[in-house]
Amino acid sequence: MGLEKLHPFDSGKWGKVIHFLKEEQFITDGNIVEAREATEEDLLVVHSKRYLSRLKWSLVVAKITEIPPLVFLPNALVQRKVLRPLRTQTGGTIMAGKLAVERGWAINVGGGFHHCSSDKGGGFCAYADITLAIRVSRATLILSVSGTVFLQGNGHERDFLDDSRVFIMDMYNHNIYPGDRFAKRAIKRKVELDWDTEDAEYLQKVELHSEGALNEFHPDILVYNAGTDILDGDPLGGLSISPQGIVKRDEIVFRAAKQRGIPIFMVTSGGYQKKTARIIADSILNLHQQGLIGAEAMNREEFPSLSTHSMCCSGSAGSAHTTV
Repeated sequence: MGLEKLHPFDSGKWGKVIHFLKEEQFITDGNIVEAREATEEDLLVVHSKRYLSRLKWSLVVAKITEIPPLVFLPNALVQRKVLRPLRTQTGGTIMAGKLAVERGWAINVGGGFHHCSSDKGGGFCAYADITLAIRVSRATLILSVSGTVFLQGNGHERDFLDDSRVFIMDMYNHNIYPGDRFAKRAIKRKVELDWDTEDAEYLQKVELHSEGALNEFHPDILVYNAGTDILDGDPLGGLSISPQGIVKRDEIVFRAAKQRGIPIFMVTSGGYQKKTARIIADSILNLHQQGLIGAEAMNREEFPSLSTHSMCCSGSAGSAHTTV
């Protein structure tokens, strides 16, 4: 209804990513998994009934999403136009986690609500999709690369403060929101960046610390929160990373996982410029060109834990869940 124009986020970003990937003939309607809306039963795995009930107040949703005019809308409309799309992206993250465990990799073109914890939303994030995906996955040891975005991922950090099964690496601009010192206690590998960090320093740190984290901790799955709010010119970011730098960053993380045979799933999280959709699509295409996603990225030797029925390739017959 035009309310999206009052928010810095490009609400059409995810559809544009899919459009670009179809234009490049990388995906079709027949080989992409359509995300299912997370049900109340799904959400209750992490969230309390009290928190979910609070989302039935338009004022609460307005504060979380930082769209003040939502206060004046009936909550039924807010549920349908604002929260249902977020629940669908949350369902996509849950599905991506399960598919990655089964098949070696998955990408949710959306999700990454890293400021929401089990009992508190904020920073445009109403549902704790990362926490949910980790909770419902069959993995017992999890590495969460929640950095590589400009903001500290304080939501799921609060949810896993005392959980030794989850190793969190967080790489963020420490000068800005949220500055959650309590949540930082959950970070096992903290990489704090300064204003205007550029490609060379940034990519060197991504590679150094990704390798270091994976040498220190041997997870069953890697959760990768790949925001594009690091892009030079982002109104909220404060970093100066080029489009090529973002593409290379994703390649570094996926390659580190593939070399060790670790299933990985990616969510796209924040990014507040219109051109980020094209960059995300280009990155996904590059991952495919590098053999890091797709049929060639999945074989028995690299992912010995994968079941036989899951060994399918992009666009193969007999499977509705194959590509992104």
